[in-house]
Amino acid sequence: MSRARAALTEGIEVLDEHGQRETIQIPAERPLTVFVDKRELVTLMTLGAEPELLVLGYLRNQRLVDSVHDIESVTVDWEVNAAAVRTRAGIEDFDRKTAKRVVTTGCGQGTVFGSLMDELDALALPGPELARISQRALVVLLEAMRRQESTYRSAGSVHGCALFTIAGDEARLDLFVEDVGRHNAIDTLAGWMWLRGTSGADKAFYTTGRLTSEMVIKSAQMGVPIVVSRSGITQMGHDLATQLGLALFGRATNRHFLCYSGFDRFDGDPTLAKAPAVAPGAGVSGAPGP
Repeated sequence: MSRARAALTEGIEVLDEHGQRETIQIPAERPLTVFVDKRELVTLMTLGAEPELLVLGYLRNQRLVDSVHDIESVTVDWEVNAAAVRTRAGIEDFDRKTAKRVVTTGCGQGTVFGSLMDELDALALPGPELARISQRALVVLLEAMRRQESTYRSAGSVHGCALFTIAGDEARLDLFVEDVGRHNAIDTLAGWMWLRGTSGADKAFYTTGRLTSEMVIKSAQMGVPIVVSRSGITQMGHDLATQLGLALFGRATNRHFLCYSGFDRFDGDPTLAKAPAVAPGAGVSGAPGP
């Protein structure tokens, strides 16, 4: 794989209400057209933080490629804003798999391929006896995100997604990604997991964006049964989470949250809702990395 990470922000001059000029940072959105075996697939609008992982995760979450070993190379060239994917044996039924497209509710009008909805029955998550989260671990996770340095803080206008390993009452941040749309961010996490053969059974997924049906489906495809959002949830997102057996937490900031589904995966401790704030670093181990 190439490593074509792009600058995440760009400085521009603005004029404020007092007539003063200043330089601020804004997200550096750019198009990335994905070609698979020289055939154009889709154009993604992205910051370009980890474009190769984004492409891998997109192919996985669209179920266009069965195994990461079926991909020979991913090369990103920002001079032409393109990603070239070379597979080992081509994509079987490429035209059929990509014929039906659905414009999603994602920022920037993301696109998914309609056959995803037909394959939900094939998704299997570990049972609640194996994959669960305690209220203390959830509080630790939220504290880690509160302290996370981000492009959003310096420039705004982006979504963030994170992957955590849950072990008892601890939550370790594995990877944090920001992009102009939450779909790009979760696809990048999926690419990271796919490349390493990482199971989602002990993971929790965090997003700043709302939990719509396609976000729930992508979490399940990654094998991650616990999803946490700073925002809310749609009716279809809730229905699918219930069907698939995901634990969904929304409106989650500081010690506040709503558990929308998957109550059997949650070990609640209401006393923590009134407890003092988690000390910096408490329960958090490891550091994010590519």
